Amino acid sequence: MSWVVLVVSGVLEAVWATALGKSEGFSRLAPSIVFVVALIASMGGLAYAMRELPLGTSYAVWVGIGAVLTVLYAMATGTESVSVLKILFLAMIVGGVVGLKALH
Repeated sequence: MSWVVLVVSGVLEAVWATALGKSEGFSRLAPSIVFVVALIASMGGLAYAMRELPLGTSYAVWVGIGAVLTVLYAMATGTESVSVLKILFLAMIVGGVVGLKALH
């Protein structure tokens, strides 16, 4: 169950990171609310997962999922350019996350 919560928390990290960008310095209400709610849920899920999973593994998986999804969303919406190297490096992050899960 901790792994499921950790993955969902990683997804929520991407949500709050994206909402933070869209909030334009907290000047837009809806993205600011999404940011706060997703941040609290994401941190709560990370804390829950860390009760059973090692700190380093939990944090690395959480950040890795959040970072990859945030960049993929930015590329999909056209706010960030797409390149072969970016895709390769994102795949390396995913490989690291999968490797950490496999070792646990």
